Amino acid sequence: MGLFDFMIVEIAMDLGTANTLIIYDGKIVVDSPSMVARDIRNGKIIAVGKEASLMQGKTHENIKTIRPLKDGVIADFDASEKMISWFIKNIPEIKKSFFTPALRMVVCIPSGITEVEMRAVKESCERVNGKEVYLIHEPMAAAIGIGLDVMEPKGNLIVDIGGGTTEIAVIALGGIVCDKSIKIAGDVFTNDILFYMRTQHNLYVGDASAERIKIDVGAAMEELEDAPDDIMVRGRDLLTGKPKEVKIAFREIARALDKSIQRIEDAIMVTLALTPPELAADIYNTGLYLAGGGALLRGLDKRISLKTDLPVFIAEDPLRAVVRGTGTVLKNIPKYKRVLIK
Repeated sequence: MGLFDFMIVEIAMDLGTANTLIIYDGKIVVDSPSMVARDIRNGKIIAVGKEASLMQGKTHENIKTIRPLKDGVIADFDASEKMISWFIKNIPEIKKSFFTPALRMVVCIPSGITEVEMRAVKESCERVNGKEVYLIHEPMAAAIGIGLDVMEPKGNLIVDIGGGTTEIAVIALGGIVCDKSIKIAGDVFTNDILFYMRTQHNLYVGDASAERIKIDVGAAMEELEDAPDDIMVRGRDLLTGKPKEVKIAFREIARALDKSIQRIEDAIMVTLALTPPELAADIYNTGLYLAGGGALLRGLDKRISLKTDLPVFIAEDPLRAVVRGTGTVLKNIPKYKRVLIK
């Protein structure tokens, strides 16, 4: 290897259903929506990331916006590969070099993923010149990103609510002791809001607007201490067909999301019920850690705490906890050998 070592570029990637983040040289250099826009006529990719997400719901028949990942796994192999390679090529330091450098990558994947889906991620990375590709389970990366010492013989409970999946895992000794991965997460929340707006307000809104509602007034409980202000939501009136505007308060969104949050709570309860007693004893002391975009839902920590009778802590910058953990592993691959999936 010796001579070529300097040509290898190390990156850590959180390839998410909603957002893709890449760390290079200890800094987050990519933080973009996982979305591409494709020209149907010639199959060319015309926009990736932020630009593509601005086109969402506003395209004509020759342009299609695609989310290459669904439920945390690759659904459109070609688009995902182009997206990854576009993100990597646009890292400033790599842009400067003449040739595509060889990559050493650590990429995180959902814990409930199958062998085939895992290989799809690996192959996607190898096609963009990934010479050494290591995989790590998302809840494990989240735990490391939160700053927990995962190698200790101590139990930690992680709940990572992403875009496509919610990962719940009990972690000890550098491994996942018991885990549950459910496909109820940010995307389902967005769909719940779409459905609620249609049925309760006869208002047809797009995905991007529903996402904005979720961020601005999303809540998990109808009683909040510091409630967000009501927002105006615009869309199409289903009765008259005219554009119209409705005022939405957080309580309505809490009602809209109630069922989905219940299912996440149930999954947490199931995981707790499967936890070995010694680890359950640890978790009683350490509590539960929330990561991922879903952790930002107002009042979710309190709601889960009431349900589980455990203290609930939200990771700082929960959206980036997973990629930070992945970056930590990248810096010290030998130390985290046990954590990686070869």
